[in-house]
Amino acid sequence: MNKRNFVAAAGAGLAGLWATTGSAATPAQASAKASASSPALLTISGAITQPNRGALDATIDQMMGKHGIQFDKAHALDAAALQRMPAITIKPTLEYDSKPHTLKGPLLTTVLAAAGVAAGSPVQLVLRAVDGYNVTISMADVQAYRMIVATHIDGQPMALGGLGPQWAVYDADVLPAFKDKPVKERFGLCPWGLYHIEVKKA
Repeated sequence: MNKRNFVAAAGAGLAGLWATTGSAATPAQASAKASASSPALLTISGAITQPNRGALDATIDQMMGKHGIQFDKAHALDAAALQRMPAITIKPTLEYDSKPHTLKGPLLTTVLAAAGVAAGSPVQLVLRAVDGYNVTISMADVQAYRMIVATHIDGQPMALGGLGPQWAVYDADVLPAFKDKPVKERFGLCPWGLYHIEVKKA
């Protein structure tokens, strides 16, 4: 991941979006509370059953358009909606400094459930970052790896321009598929700067 050519972006103020706290809620409840006045940080499109927004707008959705994303409906989540979902904490050793860091956020399966994608669905997921980096991973692997959508690192919200505002990531230190690999080879399936997920039927 350190070899990605990240597009520099302003946005340290995004950290403030994570200041809202609330009690745990079901994915549907969390999503329903998303406010139109709060910017969407993560959009899920494709084979979903619970959309909360319409088609891609070529004028407004510039980044998605430039990345070739298309949809006629999608489910958008703001920071508050993600924050209300039950959070998981993992402590993987990261490739950037070879030190363990505390990452916190909801399971990716919980996030997908807000869009009506059930855990165990035979689907492929395209995880796309703000710089265009993308990976395809199966729902089965997402569950096996207990992948989370991290929103915080070492107790601090992740801002755009850093690793955030979200990072799809797993605890590579404890997973047989990754723990014996060099640290720099463990996170190829983990795009930081995650902002879009496409759900494809297998």
